Amino acid sequence: MMVLIAAGVAAATVPGPGETHRESQPAGTPECVPVASWVIPGANGGQATTMEALLERATRTGILLLGESHDSHEHHRWQLQVLTALHARHPELVIALEMFPRRVQPALDRWVAGEIDEAEFLRASEWRQVWSFDPALYLPIFHFARMNRIPLVAVNVDRVLVQAVSEKGYAAIPASEREGVSEPAPATAAYEAMLLASWRDHLPPDHQQDASAMQQVPEFRRFVESQLVWDRAMAQGIADTARKKPGAVVVGLMGSGHVIHGWGVPHQLQQMGQNAPLTLLPWDREADCTELVDGMADAVFGVAAPPRPATVARPRLGITLEPTEHGVRIGEVTAGSIAERTGLRKGDLITEIAGERPEHSIDVAAAVARQAPGTWLPLRIQRGSRKLEFVAKFPPAKEP
Repeated sequence: MMVLIAAGVAAATVPGPGETHRESQPAGTPECVPVASWVIPGANGGQATTMEALLERATRTGILLLGESHDSHEHHRWQLQVLTALHARHPELVIALEMFPRRVQPALDRWVAGEIDEAEFLRASEWRQVWSFDPALYLPIFHFARMNRIPLVAVNVDRVLVQAVSEKGYAAIPASEREGVSEPAPATAAYEAMLLASWRDHLPPDHQQDASAMQQVPEFRRFVESQLVWDRAMAQGIADTARKKPGAVVVGLMGSGHVIHGWGVPHQLQQMGQNAPLTLLPWDREADCTELVDGMADAVFGVAAPPRPATVARPRLGITLEPTEHGVRIGEVTAGSIAERTGLRKGDLITEIAGERPEHSIDVAAAVARQAPGTWLPLRIQRGSRKLEFVAKFPPAKEP
């Protein structure tokens, strides 16, 4: 998952290259990847393969990356299926997780050792703070690891670091605050083009420019650096684990955007001297078959998730955020936004939101993301020497 703080946006989740919104196939179009089948992407619909052949490659390669859409139960069921099959063939596994920053590793160790229950695990790992998705999506995998004493490894970094890079750039972050993340390898041209498309999609219309001009915008350059730091952190965590566990297969679970086409984590791993990992992705039945091109992954598996109810777009508060020593300050307020109607102003220091004191911009973003249409969000603001209270009122959802 990629987090973007942009003009007019409180916070937005930017899809990675494998998490973009695909056009559905027309009714009656043959499935390019039949459900429950493995296909190696390529010309003429690709080539069929088998789980057995892929597991053999995984044991030889030593690093396997399994992509996902974070909110898809079917994708996580597929990941668990691959893990169980691989464990039956090669019991010496390690599961590396994008979901957790390295600092919560003790909680993962205690969980696998059977020392804490589910509720304590979610609390000690700070699940609500570090990963906002429903834990039910991931718990079957966590229980499988615990049952078989398969190590779980946190390979991510704190989002505060990623956000700081997006605001200041990698070079401006002191080495002591980089959590050991070395300078990432530059993005490939294709990866940068994908990131630019995602970044532009989350800007207000009056901020849109020609693509070539936007590539040079300092905010975009820092955004690219922040995504590369995320990729590099996971690549380093996986590589370090592989060195510490010779003979084990390290399986990385992460958003498909970090895996697809080898642009993200695979690129960083290879630039660090590792062999190319085996990359596998789930393929939704309704996905656009024109995207099934050579090199998108080593293989894809056809899945058919049950239909989900249409999601309701959550309104945005309409602010940009600036970190300070004393909390989070509002950088800009978008004209006509909920924030402007509420009375918030540029320079206001947010001292409390939804009853909690925000330490970082991500805390504000998370509070806004939890708001449903038609609800009210209380805020306390420091404006100069004055302490003020506001209630941001989100409009009800529009009728379809």
